[in-house]
Amino acid sequence: MFTSFRMMQGTSSGGGFVEATGGTVTTDGDYKVHTFTGSGSFVVSSAGDVEYLVVAGGGGGGFNYAGGGGAGGYRTATGFAVSAATYSITVGGGGAFTSTSSVSGASGGTSTFSSISSSGGGGGAGWTTAATTGGSGGGGGSNNSSAHQGAAGNAGGYSPSEGNSGGSVYGVNYSGGAGGGAGSAGVDGSLRTAGKTGGAGASSSITGSAVYRAGGGGSGAWYTSNPGGSGGNGGGGTGAGFSSPAVNAVVNKGGGGGGGNHGEGNSDGSNGSSGIVIIRYQFQ
Repeated sequence: MFTSFRMMQGTSSGGGFVEATGGTVTTDGDYKVHTFTGSGSFVVSSAGDVEYLVVAGGGGGGFNYAGGGGAGGYRTATGFAVSAATYSITVGGGGAFTSTSSVSGASGGTSTFSSISSSGGGGGAGWTTAATTGGSGGGGGSNNSSAHQGAAGNAGGYSPSEGNSGGSVYGVNYSGGAGGGAGSAGVDGSLRTAGKTGGAGASSSITGSAVYRAGGGGSGAWYTSNPGGSGGNGGGGTGAGFSSPAVNAVVNKGGGGGGGNHGEGNSDGSNGSSGIVIIRYQFQ
């Protein structure tokens, strides 16, 4: 559902091809691809239709029995008309993990191109705090007396939506819930087990080859010798285990950060990663 297909027609109504500058430019057959890994400008000198992929920054992981961060919002489409004008590009940064029991992981930053805006991923829940909503929602957490559900992904009025919900936690002393990804929800936590896998990202061939992006962060384990959850396919960070710290999400994939383990070891989560904006059009 989220797969980005090549444009069937890359020309303007007048029969000319798009001409533009900005970002890092590569070619794929008759198409040019502009990749923005940081904010900048897409400057169009000849109007036409483009394909875009706009991925926001992923959310940070929570602290202590914690949820993984949600992936950044993921929006893609073909046949988007651009005029001869300058379009500002914003690439959202990844949300930071938290080292505080009462604070959720930070949300990722918004990415934009023209009228297209993708929401940052939600932060993972921690010891005493709930996950936050975002492009994809952060995973829930627990402690010795309470538990938190995963947060919702942002439908945003778009079809399809930007992402999916984080995994929930339905009892105390559970592993955390994993962060949601662009392709699927995060896995729910379970009683005294290893961390859970982040929601899968979505695949796009906008650069000429298939790449997964916007994977959710894996959750933290219940502490006794259990490993942390793997990040979702698409750059999600790995959650913390008893003997292994959480691993940051992959840069410029909009992945959620991993959740933290129990406080007896590796209780910190990890950072979400920055997003990306990619624009493709036929040039000959």
